[in-house]
Amino acid sequence: MLVLTRKVGEGILIGEDIKITILENQEGKIRIGIEAPEEQKIYRQEVYDRICRENREASQWDTSKIEVLNSVLPRKRWDK
Repeated sequence: MLVLTRKVGEGILIGEDIKITILENQEGKIRIGIEAPEEQKIYRQEVYDRICRENREASQWDTSKIEVLNSVLPRKRWDK
């Protein structure tokens, strides 16, 4: 982990196209601004962690529920 000390108005660059600037430091809270290409996804850590957790949970599907789905979904007939 790289640890840096920055003052308000100072920033850092990540690669050539991501710039992080310290906007405000007030009452123990720091506001930052991030300039990055639109296609670059940027998440708060807690949001990213939740997305990962929900994706893991969704991938742990109980295959025994296939029979329940088969009983409620209409069957398509291909022999017309």
